[in-house]
Amino acid sequence: MIATIEDQLRRDEGEVLHAYQDSLGFWTIGVGRLIDGKRGGGISKDESALLLQNDIGKAEIAIVSNLPWALQLDPVRRGVLLNMYFQLGDGLFNFHNTLDLIRQGKWNEASEAMWKSKWATQTPERVMRLQKQLQTGEWQ
Repeated sequence: MIATIEDQLRRDEGEVLHAYQDSLGFWTIGVGRLIDGKRGGGISKDESALLLQNDIGKAEIAIVSNLPWALQLDPVRRGVLLNMYFQLGDGLFNFHNTLDLIRQGKWNEASEAMWKSKWATQTPERVMRLQKQLQTGEWQ
C-alpha cells in the first residue's frame, strides 16, 4: 500500500544508490534525481555539504575501527589520516610503517615515509601539504 508521496515516487521512479543512465541516457541517482550536467542536473552546495559530512563520518568510523589509537591524535593530525582515507580508502591501512610512526608521534619520520610511497608520485602536492600538516600540527 502506498502511504506517502515518497513511497509512490520510489515505486514509480525506482531507487538506485549509484549513478546510472536513465532510459533516455541521462545520468541520474537516487529516486530519479537528474545529475547530468548536460541537462541542467547536479546537486546544490547544501547537498554537497551533506554528502561530505556523511563521508567524513564514515571515514572516521573506518579509521577508529582499524586504528583505535587515532582518537588520541589532535584533530589536525587526525585530519591527515582522514584526508588520506578519502583518497586511498582502505588502502590507507596498508601504510603500516607510516601509521606506526604516526602512532608513536614521530611526525618527521612518518612524513618521510609518506614521501617514499607510490601515493606521493601520484599526487605530490597533496602529499607535501599533508606532510607539513603532520609535522607542524597546523591545517594546510
